[in-house]
Amino acid sequence: MFKSINHVAIICSDYSRSKHFYTDILGLQVIAEHYRAERQSYKLDLSLPDGGQIELFSFPDPPERLTKPEALGLRHLAFTVDSVVQTVEYLISKGIDVEAIRVDELTHRPFTFCKDPDGLPLEIYEGEGG
Repeated sequence: MFKSINHVAIICSDYSRSKHFYTDILGLQVIAEHYRAERQSYKLDLSLPDGGQIELFSFPDPPERLTKPEALGLRHLAFTVDSVVQTVEYLISKGIDVEAIRVDELTHRPFTFCKDPDGLPLEIYEGEGG
């Protein structure tokens, strides 16, 4: 039946800024990029090393996210990293604000949060062996 998450779709307010963030800062690889003139919309397919994908969309004048992470629906997008400390240092060097590192009380693994250019909460979670 269900085996894995195929992709996560994100709508951004500034396509160039978000493309830079996800590709140049987070290091996701571009699979394909399309502009759909009839929708005035870009669709950028990005890949993660494990095969997961992010679809980055732009649309004219998308409504803002109404509330922060505790709203009904998607709470945040979490990325597994080898080292939370090294990832935080890297993100800070790129001018990204990052919350203090915490430890998950259930798994005892370090994690933290930052935001993408539109304020979407991104969790940075240390995988096994980190």
